Amino acid sequence: MSDLVFIAFPSEQKAEEVRDRVLEMQKEYLIELGDAVVAVRDANGRIKLNQLVNTTATGAVSGAFWGTLIGFIFLMPLVGTAIGAASGALGGKLTDVGINDEFMKDAAQSLAPGNAGLFLLIRKMTTDKVLADLRGVGGTVMRTSLTDEQEKALREALADHAAAPAETTAPADTTAPAGGATS
Repeated sequence: MSDLVFIAFPSEQKAEEVRDRVLEMQKEYLIELGDAVVAVRDANGRIKLNQLVNTTATGAVSGAFWGTLIGFIFLMPLVGTAIGAASGALGGKLTDVGINDEFMKDAAQSLAPGNAGLFLLIRKMTTDKVLADLRGVGGTVMRTSLTDEQEKALREALADHAAAPAETTAPADTTAPAGGATS
């Protein structure tokens, strides 16, 4: 079973940075994702989804290829390409892979204008190593399907510990010895 995590960030750049970090962890087999989408709420309140895979473009390319191939059979490759690209793009637009787009748009309404959120559909993960790698990146957990214990661990890992630690050295002794130096 997959888990869904929605984390808010102060900027699109920060959300993209964390998504890239998670994708690097996926290359190292520490996490397996079903989807990773950055949602951005602009100043006018509109929500834009930055998907990993653009299904419309992928469908158009695939449709154009098959349309051209079929068009050659009927001696009309340009017509086949046009019809194939259009039908492929339509099919790609209607295909929803991973997290439901309407769900993400509804959830992203809770973001402040100018902020961004990262949606992760997690199939499997090595929890301790993933949380260690995400330690201190910041962000606010908005929604999850994790257990309460896992969600608490995620919140603690994301907490920004960038504040400098307090000085641990003892203050210098500024008292002068009583009496003066003798000659």
